[in-house]
Amino acid sequence: MPGQLTLLDAPSLWYRAFHGVPESVTAPDGSPVNLVRGTIDLVARIVRDTRPARLVACLDLDWRPAFRVQAIPSYKTHRLTTSGAEAEPDSLAPQVAVLLEVLDAVGIATAGVPGYEADDVLGTLSARETGAVDVVTGDRDMFQLVRDEGPVRVLYTVDKMRPYLPGDVAAKYGIPGTAYAEYAVLRGDPSDGLPGVKGVGDKTAAALITRFGTVEGILAALDAGEQDGFPAGARAKLEAARDYLAVAPAVTRAVRDLPVPALDDALPRVPRDPERLVALADRWGLDSPLDRLLKAVEVAHSS
Repeated sequence: MPGQLTLLDAPSLWYRAFHGVPESVTAPDGSPVNLVRGTIDLVARIVRDTRPARLVACLDLDWRPAFRVQAIPSYKTHRLTTSGAEAEPDSLAPQVAVLLEVLDAVGIATAGVPGYEADDVLGTLSARETGAVDVVTGDRDMFQLVRDEGPVRVLYTVDKMRPYLPGDVAAKYGIPGTAYAEYAVLRGDPSDGLPGVKGVGDKTAAALITRFGTVEGILAALDAGEQDGFPAGARAKLEAARDYLAVAPAVTRAVRDLPVPALDDALPRVPRDPERLVALADRWGLDSPLDRLLKAVEVAHSS
């Protein structure tokens, strides 16, 4: 058996680390390393707590894919600079480059596909698996990946790594446990620039998805002239949003069939490149967090 797989939403983790650890944490030369140290510590905690046999850090190779922008032009526009680039602190990208070097030297697999977000890599790799998967993320959109078979759990960093399975998603949102992406289309998501259906809030969205299952199910019911199952006033609001409903699922649904190549994703027993790891630790002052990560790896292998 290949063993437990843990998938990391790497951008979610490093943004959390960047904003959670002060920039006063620096390398010997004074360069900020708050993102690097914070992310290594998060990965150490995840490895210690989930004890995976396999581990993959999933990457955004396009944080705002063209197919999602084509569907909903407002997608993530609030994160753009006037030049059209992603708005982010100056010290973030250089630290991400260092972090990826560190992960490679340790031997932790990374995966990304040009033109797609980490969400889609998470969706693809979790869909491939028949065994247990933990998806570690702070993005609630990834609740759509949960399933009982396997199982596939989401460990939600915003909620102290609380594990979510379909029953937990159902209890939190009042929807079928695997239907979060459909619910998000209706209620919208300001953090992604997704407008939702005007006048449809959480409760109405939950009632509609519980009744009809998918956005396509709702559209089919509208086409058939059905009246039952629509909360008061909802039918007219949905009719007015038909154009939006036809394209919005492309934004909320993670792609699950990307051509991600086979990965050497076994949790390393020893660093892949110990000399380079020592050099990186010295250059960036990472001895303590790397010691914690390597000890967590030992714990995972001892279980």
